[in-house]
Amino acid sequence: MARQQHVMNFNILKELFAGFIRTRGIGRHFRRLVLLDSLTRTDVSREVPPALSQTLIAAALCDPDELLNRLNSSLHGLSEVQADKARERFGPNEVDQEKPLPWWRHLWHCYKTPFDLLLTLLATISYVTDDMKATLVIGSMVVLSVMIRFWQESKSNRAADKLKAMVSNTATVIRHDLAEDAQEDARRYFDVQIHPKAPSKLEVAIKLLVPGDIVVLSAGDMIPADSRVLSAKDLFVSQAAMTGESLPVEKFAAQKSSDTANPLELENILFMGTNVVSGSATAVVVATGNRTYFGALAQRVTSTDRAPTQFQAGVNKVAWLLIRFMFVMTPLVLFINGFTKGDWTEAFLFAMSIAVGLTPEMLPMIVTSTLAKGAVILSRQKVIVKRLDAIQNFGAMDVLCTDKTGTLTQDKIFLAHHTDVWGMESDDVLESAYLNSYYQTGLKNLLDVAVLEHAEVHQELNPALNFRKVDEIPFDFNRRRMSVVVAEHEAHHMLICKGAVEEVLDACSRVRHGEVDELLTPELLARVRAVTAGLNADGLRVVAVASKELPPTHETYGVADESELTLIGYVAFLDPPKESTAPALKALAAHGVSVKVLTGDNELVTAKICREVGLEADRVLLGSEIERMCDTELSRAVDTLSVFAKLTPAHKERVVRLLKANGHVVGFMGDGINDAPALRTADIGISVDTAVDIAKEAADIILLEKSLMVLEEGVIEGRKTFANMLKYIKMTASSNFGNVFSVLIASAFIPFLPMLPMHLLVQNLLYDISQIAIPFDNVDEELVKDPQRWNPGDIGRFMLFFGPVSSVFDITTYLVMWFVFGANTAEQQTLFQSGWFIEGLMTQTLVVHMIRTQKIPFIQSRPGAALLMTTSLIMALGVFIPMGPFAHYFKLQALPLIYFPILITILLAYMVLTQQMKRYYTRRFGWQ
Repeated sequence: MARQQHVMNFNILKELFAGFIRTRGIGRHFRRLVLLDSLTRTDVSREVPPALSQTLIAAALCDPDELLNRLNSSLHGLSEVQADKARERFGPNEVDQEKPLPWWRHLWHCYKTPFDLLLTLLATISYVTDDMKATLVIGSMVVLSVMIRFWQESKSNRAADKLKAMVSNTATVIRHDLAEDAQEDARRYFDVQIHPKAPSKLEVAIKLLVPGDIVVLSAGDMIPADSRVLSAKDLFVSQAAMTGESLPVEKFAAQKSSDTANPLELENILFMGTNVVSGSATAVVVATGNRTYFGALAQRVTSTDRAPTQFQAGVNKVAWLLIRFMFVMTPLVLFINGFTKGDWTEAFLFAMSIAVGLTPEMLPMIVTSTLAKGAVILSRQKVIVKRLDAIQNFGAMDVLCTDKTGTLTQDKIFLAHHTDVWGMESDDVLESAYLNSYYQTGLKNLLDVAVLEHAEVHQELNPALNFRKVDEIPFDFNRRRMSVVVAEHEAHHMLICKGAVEEVLDACSRVRHGEVDELLTPELLARVRAVTAGLNADGLRVVAVASKELPPTHETYGVADESELTLIGYVAFLDPPKESTAPALKALAAHGVSVKVLTGDNELVTAKICREVGLEADRVLLGSEIERMCDTELSRAVDTLSVFAKLTPAHKERVVRLLKANGHVVGFMGDGINDAPALRTADIGISVDTAVDIAKEAADIILLEKSLMVLEEGVIEGRKTFANMLKYIKMTASSNFGNVFSVLIASAFIPFLPMLPMHLLVQNLLYDISQIAIPFDNVDEELVKDPQRWNPGDIGRFMLFFGPVSSVFDITTYLVMWFVFGANTAEQQTLFQSGWFIEGLMTQTLVVHMIRTQKIPFIQSRPGAALLMTTSLIMALGVFIPMGPFAHYFKLQALPLIYFPILITILLAYMVLTQQMKRYYTRRFGWQ
């Protein structure tokens, strides 16, 4: 009885201590924050701070147990409570180089354009000269222009942020229950055994990581934060983003040299933003967010202006074309009016009004809203636009490079055959392949998944009971094979190698023939290649399987052990073409996009699939041939050939680079680790939501469905977006040139100003409002058939060709007002100005419909409902201003009714002449 009471008391005491230690564990967590703050706190400046380098070097040289203790972490990781508390202290694991501007800075950026500053100057001059009406009108124009741009860009940024949020990257993190801290202390201090829950591996959003987290890394993973390697197996990391090194760097658990001063040379530190090429590792997070090396570099980069993209450079060239035109024409207007009228102040104001009328002040708003609309439409078609400018490149693309598996073919791989060396079905080969796929910890591809779907093999082998994994030799893209070493009942070790046929054969010296292993002679090698070629010719993906028995004397194996293997057979996979592939390729070809297949796969399988989907594959260029070709030879080959096989990542990048050098706008679609260099090199990188992290980060556009048909829809939308932007530029350029030409003529021969500065500003404001709906306009089918690019030279020619057309009818209006209505004296200038105000606004608004299409407007090509509504409203308002009760506020007057039949005749003649000029221009130069 006493013994039972003693046990009961001890259990109560144990629970009390466990509760106390749980509390102590939480308190220890707060002490951890202080220690961690001293370890990772750095004040990031425009340069990488010395404190950050010292922190990383200290973490590299520190003993792993001591480092984990300083971070108050362990190999079991942090608990959710600890992670939450640390996140409150250190913030999210994000580098805020893309942090949105505060609203007031965004508003200032919308305002501080040369055009709005010029308008503000005019408003100030009007206020000083007591012209309050002009001040009100000009000020309203500034406010309206800035607010429209601010509202539209804010809306666009929110839409883009929502689209980006749909693409999330995660990291594999080890987390444990907070009570484990108490359990550890209970064992240490009271010798009380409490059975803990096993730590679990969780997929956690990268932004949620905190210092002290234990991350598990494998091939294809992006390094989520600056981390110290705790254990590694053949770990190779690409640090090109940091150092520019083209080759991956091997990382280890220990730092060999203790006198390293450069953090980038540390052998056991992983940097945020780099990626794992091959191998596996566990690492502890040392620094997150802006405290990382990448964060410091990013802040230095964002302190300087970003280089303009190709799209932005094209927009800027067009804008400066119009601005240079303004710098030439404005002084001419000033001097002509100054000398002919004698009133230099009025001439200056009028010249400033001309300058405002010539400035494409709505260009940023039109471009942004058009791109944003395109991005939202693409999102409904399962296309996520990470960078809005990429939409124009989408439309300009004329060459699409893509991989084969999952794009031309189905994502589902089927294990079709498992044969011995001579092509006969063999269960032994399937069992060996199963063990290899089951025990490998690297990036499991679709082939491994297809093997592991054979549940009957798992039941028969019972790996958990009959086998023990000894070691692993991970896959890399140079060897193109991987191996595992297993122990069966501890009797012996078996190395099982699986990979590309040629690469596995390079490691083999024998072949299995029934129960006998024979030397791999040249004759047998030829037979082996004939068997695999036959399988490839049937459209099967062949993976070779080899093995070797080893004495159970080692627990660690490396690449050198992949020698003297015995080839035991093959596993062959079927990846049939998608039913949608052939129609999608035809649709892309119809829109001027040629498709080229760049794959690391076997040339026979690739050629068969390509022929089935309608791609020319009589000549397949291999990676080995590319190695022997100079850039000049390869440059000719990439233009003429469509299929490239057995490529390395460097080969893919080189093909894309030379296609760009040949003048093509190149898109690259890929989802693997080996696609990242080509994705970055292409004009537009395209990936999918199931891609590895580094591929998604390198891409400009991400597809939620890996289908060329979805891509074809995106190309069309990109071209619609570009077509609508080009409409605005053509309208603005030709209309502005026509107005200025008309003003020059009127200024030279009329004894008064043909329009007051206020009239020009109001007219320009109304014209701009009429164009707000251009992003929502319909686009003719002919305009999306071919790739489209910026060409400022064509725009300049278009401006000079169509601008004078409106001037013909402006001059006609001058003559009508002068001779028909007698508005030929200074006393009658208000009547003259009212007549030209209406006619000028009408022709400017009609040019929107005339130039939006090469067809007959309203009949062969109908505008969008929004554009039709805004232009109709502005035309009605343009008539109402002089004819209504507020005419005197604008220094205008009502016109006699006989004016309007004459106006309609002038407008009809304008439309007829413009249409004829469009036909001539299209025949000679093409429309777009």
